[in-house]
Amino acid sequence: MGVVYSTNPAFEYVYEDEPQEEATLPPAQQQLRVRVESHHRGGKRVTVVSGFVGTKDDLEALGKRLRTRVGTGGSVVDGEILVQGDQREKVLQLLLADGYRAK
Repeated sequence: MGVVYSTNPAFEYVYEDEPQEEATLPPAQQQLRVRVESHHRGGKRVTVVSGFVGTKDDLEALGKRLRTRVGTGGSVVDGEILVQGDQREKVLQLLLADGYRAK
């Protein structure tokens, strides 16, 4: 049952169906997976990093850092980092150098 009326001016109702973002785990506790896909991409290859546990802003920041350091384009979609091309080795080495657990 929801709140119909409140006289408290500082009252903020929190809906139960709102998804709560998880706190970002430290790099040593992250278990990331790096793979290459070309399915549904017109034959073009893309490196996918999945398994990140944390806020969307931290995921975006990691994605931007990886794309910048590899020197290619990409994006963050549905909780996964996409980096253009077959960049598995470079991305994996960068993640390991930053202290992430990745395979």
